[in-house]
Amino acid sequence: MRVHYLSHVPFEQLGAMETWFQERDISIRHSLLFAGDALPAPADFDVLVVMGGPMGADDDPRFPWMSAEKALIRESIAAGKKVLGICLGAQLIARVLGAPVSSNPEREIGWFPVYPTPAGKNDSVGRLFADAPTVLHWHGDTFAIPNGAVHLLESEGCRNQAFRYGDNVLALQFHLELENGNAQALCDACPEDLTPGRWVESREALLGDPQRFEDARQLLGRMLSAFLG
Repeated sequence: MRVHYLSHVPFEQLGAMETWFQERDISIRHSLLFAGDALPAPADFDVLVVMGGPMGADDDPRFPWMSAEKALIRESIAAGKKVLGICLGAQLIARVLGAPVSSNPEREIGWFPVYPTPAGKNDSVGRLFADAPTVLHWHGDTFAIPNGAVHLLESEGCRNQAFRYGDNVLALQFHLELENGNAQALCDACPEDLTPGRWVESREALLGDPQRFEDARQLLGRMLSAFLG
């Protein structure tokens, strides 16, 4: 299996996914879009992972690479590749599939539970969240569920947390991949996001419990196994 991931900013990397792939001898390549790396062709990979970032899903005028990135996502879906989107990556997938992305009523930053929808309870990925696990969120925007997609997960702070489109496309608004060091880098890069709010936790709350990161890592592994087979 060959994985190619798209990184939008230096502080949003594969995190715990990298270890999971390496343990299975899965080939990993990347395009650092912020550094001007070229995009691959769908024939160059089996799995496309689209990472997060602070920009918006409609910021094409500010980021010249974004239109080409959306085209690659569209081509990858059409080619039947596995496509996994996280946070901004999920929003970009939603846009490619024709759904809008807009501001969430409130920022959601911190550790909060997600719950499977009725459809999610019958999905191989959605049912992994049956016990409403607490996961790490960091976003101000939200996607609508595209036509033809299955709405898998929701939270109190944001209704649309995950969707699946067919068997090969999975979009997650939250972060299972972040390790403590990745989360620290995110806090350092975006301190202005931590303005107190109903669904915004402090830096100390975000980083203070190592077990939460371990629980997320284990859930990530189960999710990747269910999605990638």
